[in-house]
Amino acid sequence: MIRPDRRALLAGAAMLFAGPATAQGRRDAYADSPWRKLTDAEWRKRLPPASYRILRHEDTERAGTSPLNGEKRRGTFVCLGCDLPLFSSATKYESGTGWPSFWRALPGAVTTKTDYKIGYPRTEYHCARCLGHQGHVFDDGPRPTGLRYCNNGLALKFIPA
Repeated sequence: MIRPDRRALLAGAAMLFAGPATAQGRRDAYADSPWRKLTDAEWRKRLPPASYRILRHEDTERAGTSPLNGEKRRGTFVCLGCDLPLFSSATKYESGTGWPSFWRALPGAVTTKTDYKIGYPRTEYHCARCLGHQGHVFDDGPRPTGLRYCNNGLALKFIPA
């Protein structure tokens, strides 16, 4: 088993949640967001139980269970926690993984950190405004980015165009 470097893990978490700068070194436009001031109890009241576990405690829904997998209309996928637009339907594609997948996030919509939960590093992404967990991004997606944002459907809401 690969043991994560504790110092790197703590530094990554600090960069994601510390405030004015994001992990990419840019200013955090949502540092003062009221969404970040909600308590765990307030989030629990606001969200359905499964969505709460995903958005606030980095859980993962079972593959193939999201109705958003089959969503093909034009529109925008937004964070279920705070309604921040995260993905355009123009970037959604069928990845065959069982989760809604996108090849590009909207500018400034997500922030990333390194996740070691399964023993090796993966890139986890969160809503930039409320820091709700969305999923993981991989480098096996289609052109033009080569990325696959693999999203929990229960962390999203679809707004038709």
